[in-house]
Amino acid sequence: MVPLRSRRRSALTVPIGLALVASLGFLPGTATATPADAKADAKAGTTATAPTGPKLAYVVNTRTDRRTVDAVTRAVAEADGTVVIAYRQIGVIVAHSANPDFAKQLRKVRGVNSAGATRTAPLSAAGTTQEGGPQYLSKAAAAAAAQSAPAARESAPATEPLEADQWDLRAIGADKAAKINPGSSKVTVAVIDTGVDDTHPDLAPNFSAEQSANCVGGKPDTSPGAWRPQTPEHYHGTHVAGEIAAARNGVGVAGVAPGVKVAGIKVADPVSELFYPESVVCAFVFAADRGVEITNNSYYVDPWLYNCMDDPDQRAIVDAVNRAQLYAQRKGTLHLASAGNSNHDLASDAILDDSSPDDSTPVDRTIDPSECFDLPTQLPGVVTVSATGNQGIKSYYSSYGKGVVDVAAPGGDKYQIPDTPSKNGRILSTMPEGRYAYLQGTSMAAPHAAGVAALLKSKHPWAPPAVLQALLKAQADNPGCPTTPYDPDGNGVVDSTCEGGKNTNGFYGHGVVDALDAVD
Repeated sequence: MVPLRSRRRSALTVPIGLALVASLGFLPGTATATPADAKADAKAGTTATAPTGPKLAYVVNTRTDRRTVDAVTRAVAEADGTVVIAYRQIGVIVAHSANPDFAKQLRKVRGVNSAGATRTAPLSAAGTTQEGGPQYLSKAAAAAAAQSAPAARESAPATEPLEADQWDLRAIGADKAAKINPGSSKVTVAVIDTGVDDTHPDLAPNFSAEQSANCVGGKPDTSPGAWRPQTPEHYHGTHVAGEIAAARNGVGVAGVAPGVKVAGIKVADPVSELFYPESVVCAFVFAADRGVEITNNSYYVDPWLYNCMDDPDQRAIVDAVNRAQLYAQRKGTLHLASAGNSNHDLASDAILDDSSPDDSTPVDRTIDPSECFDLPTQLPGVVTVSATGNQGIKSYYSSYGKGVVDVAAPGGDKYQIPDTPSKNGRILSTMPEGRYAYLQGTSMAAPHAAGVAALLKSKHPWAPPAVLQALLKAQADNPGCPTTPYDPDGNGVVDSTCEGGKNTNGFYGHGVVDALDAVD
C-alpha cells in the first residue's frame, strides 16, 4: 500500500481539529433525528423487507449518555443489525448487518450523530507505509546475530552485533543517548499494526503482554499470543517494534529507546491485511485504558485512503476513529503516524486518489485534502512524520507538505548509501521467527520518532501529550530546505519542491528528531 498523509486547515475557515469536533457530533445534543418518528421509521423499514445485501461492518456514533447508547443499541437490532461491541465512553457502536439500508435507517435515530459502513466488500472468514519488500539477512548472518553468550546478557555491550549496519541510530544520536538514558520501563509504546512477535530475542525482554491485544474486528482479545502476527509474512509490526525498543542485550540490533516497554495491538485483517476502522477504534481505546503513553501508527485506515466528509459512510469513519484517538489523548496517550510514501505535496489543493476503496474496486477521484482526511495522521493532535535517508535528506518516496509534516526521522532511502558493512540505505530491524531484515518507508520513520518521544516521556514523566509533542518538535534539528533542486534519483527531473524556512518547512516540519538532545 502507498498511502498519503496530510494535515491542512479546514475549508470551513477553522482549524481542522475544531472543525472535526464541531461537525462530527462531539458537542452534546447534536442528533440527526427528526422527531420521535425516527425510531419507528427505522423499525418499519426493516420489517417491510428482509435483508438482501452483503453482510458489512458498521460504526454508529452517538451521544455518550447511557440512555442514548441503550436506545441506539436497540435500534441496531430493530434495523436487522447485531452489536459487536459498544464503546460507551466514546459513543461508538460497532455492528454487523446484511440490511442494505442499515446505515440510512440508523442515521434517522434520535441521538445518532453519524453511521456508516466501514468497508465496501462483505465480511469474510491492510494498508501499511513501507516502500518495497523486505531484504532479509542471510541465514548465516541471522544465525550469528542470534548467538548470545550469558556474560553478554548480564552486562549490555557497547554495541549490538548488527549495530554497525544501523546508520539510523547514529543519525539521530540514539547510540549515544542509550549510554545516558535508554528510556524508562515505566513508559510503553504500543505498536498498532499487523501484530508483534514477542518471542523474538530482541523484543522479549521489553515486551508488555498486559498492554497487548488482538483488536481485529473491533473487540479486544487479550488471550496469550493473540497479538502475534497471523503469519511470518505479516512482519510489518515486528519490524516497527524493533526500531522502537529492541533491547541492548548482546543480540542482533538495538532500538532507539532500548529501555522502554513495547506492546503489540494487532489490527490487520488476517486474510486481507487491511486495517479497518473498527479495529483501529478498538486499538486506541484499549491503549488508553491500559495506560499506554505512546502509540505508533505506521498505516492508514482502510478502505479509503482519504475519507471525505460529504460521503456519509466516510464521515462516520472519521467520526469514530477521531473519537477513539481523542479519548486516548485525554487519558495521556500521544499518537505518532507516518506521512505516506507517494512523494505528494500534501499541502496542495488537490490530490489524485486512485487506490480507494482498496477492499474492492478502486476508482479514480480527485480529492481536496482539506475536506477529505487521511486517518489517523490528519486527526488533531497526531504527530505526522516524514522520512529521511542516510544523508539527512528527505527520502525519495516520502510525502511532505508545509504545515502538514510535524517532524522527520530516518526511514531509509536506497539512493542514499551509507558507509556501513552492508552499504544498505534501508532500516535494519527485527522480523518474526527471530530473523532480521531491511525495510524502508515512512513506516520506519514514525517508530524512530516514537522512540525519541518515549525517551522524552521517560525524562518528563508528567508531560501530557500536547507538551510531549511540543518537546519533540523543540529538540528536532532542522536542516532547512535543500539549496539545490531535489532530484534523488539523478535523472535530471526535480521530484519535489520544499517550501518554508529553517524553523519549519514542508520536507522536515520542525526538523529531524534527535535522541541525544531528548535525554540531555
